[in-house]
Amino acid sequence: MEQLLGTFTVLFSIVNPFSAMPVFVALTESYSPEQRSEQALKACLYMTGILVVFFFAGNFILNFFNLRIEDIRIAGGLLIMKSGLSLLNIDAHKGKPISKKVKMEGMQKEDISFTPLAMPLLSGPGAIAVCIGFYGKTVEIFDYVSVIIAIVTVSFISFLILKSSFRLTQLLGKGGMAALTRMMGFITLSIGVSFVLNGILALAERLFP
Repeated sequence: MEQLLGTFTVLFSIVNPFSAMPVFVALTESYSPEQRSEQALKACLYMTGILVVFFFAGNFILNFFNLRIEDIRIAGGLLIMKSGLSLLNIDAHKGKPISKKVKMEGMQKEDISFTPLAMPLLSGPGAIAVCIGFYGKTVEIFDYVSVIIAIVTVSFISFLILKSSFRLTQLLGKGGMAALTRMMGFITLSIGVSFVLNGILALAERLFP
């Protein structure tokens, strides 16, 4: 249970569906409630598929590119730190940083569930790197099951948050959104620092036993 909770906490902080709410609201402003729910559900199903695939492909990716798990942890930690810093410095009503080109494409598409919602907003490079890193820690069947349950749980909660995004943004207001975004940014930054330090320590132990 401890491992499941830890995996869920790390993944939820990095996926951070709260910071995706403003972008989702902006892109689905003209949608009906049913259409918004459909897009949110599809996006979260896509996210589940992406993260599960990269989790199980972790060993293949490491071997194919001749990488060590420590390399992934350090690189993933740096990406997570960058994401956390971005959340600390962006305007809460704008949500996660996303390129203007991707946002414009999203506004012109009828189906925004895969891009930009599932990727890169929810399952971005940081979340993917973390899932690959999780594979290196799995040694028993319970470890695999814990990661899958954590991914599915994060996806389900993300769906509920996106589905209620219009009401939540109105309820929290700009001040509440700003506080929530910065709090999640700080947690994300802290997780990134932890990943980098753990990766460096593990690499040092391997190189200098």
